[in-house]
Amino acid sequence: MNNELMEALDILEKEKNISKAVLLEAIEQSLLQACKNHFGKADNVKVHIDPDTCDFEVHAEKTVVEEVEDPVLQISLADAKMKDSRYEPGDIVNVEIKSKEFGRIATQNAKNVILQKIREEERKVLYNEYYSKEREVVTGIVQRYLGRNVSINLGKVDAILNENEMVKGETFRPTERVKVYVLEVKDTPKGPKILVSRTHPELVKRLFENEVTEVRDGTVEIKCIAREAGNRTKMAVWSNDPDVDAVGACVGVNGSRVNTIVDELRGEKIDIINWDENPALLIENALSPAKVIYVAADNDEKTAEVVVPDYQLSLAIGKEGQNARLAARLTGYKIDIKSETQAIEAGEFDEYEEDEYYEEGYDEYGEEYYGEYQDEEAYEQDSGTMEEPYDEQPVVEE
Repeated sequence: MNNELMEALDILEKEKNISKAVLLEAIEQSLLQACKNHFGKADNVKVHIDPDTCDFEVHAEKTVVEEVEDPVLQISLADAKMKDSRYEPGDIVNVEIKSKEFGRIATQNAKNVILQKIREEERKVLYNEYYSKEREVVTGIVQRYLGRNVSINLGKVDAILNENEMVKGETFRPTERVKVYVLEVKDTPKGPKILVSRTHPELVKRLFENEVTEVRDGTVEIKCIAREAGNRTKMAVWSNDPDVDAVGACVGVNGSRVNTIVDELRGEKIDIINWDENPALLIENALSPAKVIYVAADNDEKTAEVVVPDYQLSLAIGKEGQNARLAARLTGYKIDIKSETQAIEAGEFDEYEEDEYYEEGYDEYGEEYYGEYQDEEAYEQDSGTMEEPYDEQPVVEE
């Protein structure tokens, strides 16, 4: 019987990841409960279980008395002397209890105690396992739709992908494998409740950590992310190694790394820019792919005025303002974008041009100003009328 018990404990420990010590404790509690059900009380009952052999012993500590008033707690002097002639009134005698003598109800209750303990430990083990994965990306298998929510199996438990955490227009097929970001793991009486997301910006960050070695080992650092799930993500990166190109590492050879993540996000566009401690330079980078003539950033007010070439205004703002909106979210600045013509008509750009713009070295390009270009030929070249471009030299001020 003890060998069978040991084998059962070993199987439970291996399959359920429940330690043998916990299971032995559960058996001990079940025996105490059985004694309580059988005798009405178990305050004087002691249980000893050998963890190596699973041999167990149950005994009651009874006080030796001349006349027994409570047979559960007391033993007569005559019965005590039959065990050992040296016993005297007041001594404590350990009387063995045979578990086989327990009634059916007591046995059933003991069984229920063990099963309840196993369920509690199994739930605790699962909770701890998945709690450690909170704020991480895991791969799950789509099970079924629960109304507008989706049930996703993560291996041992099912997670819930709520409608508001799903990318708009994204649909799933049963048995489809999908990566999700673990938002929260809650401990409930029915087991861990896991909430996951496909829209969280951290999903993109974790995917890059999994895909890009330089990000995973800390050589390249992802400083901030702004995301409109399903459409576009902007991500600012910084390299802690001057010999490593942060953007290039994330993009990969021929875009291999970023394309893998784009495929996982089902075609969502990802703009990767260089981080800069100078907010003006960061804002200029954030407005990529639009070209910027001038940036004036107010660190106290967290506002910035940006001037772009006339033909770049719509690109800088983006479709339905998306590019500007993501740039503002990425940098934390409220960005006001104006075309070169608008800035000049408002009388703002003339002031910059006279007092500051040429102080940065642009007066050497001639009396007439051509936006971010050195001269008229450079402007015409970028407009498609010249074959070889001049280097662009935008002015950025903080």
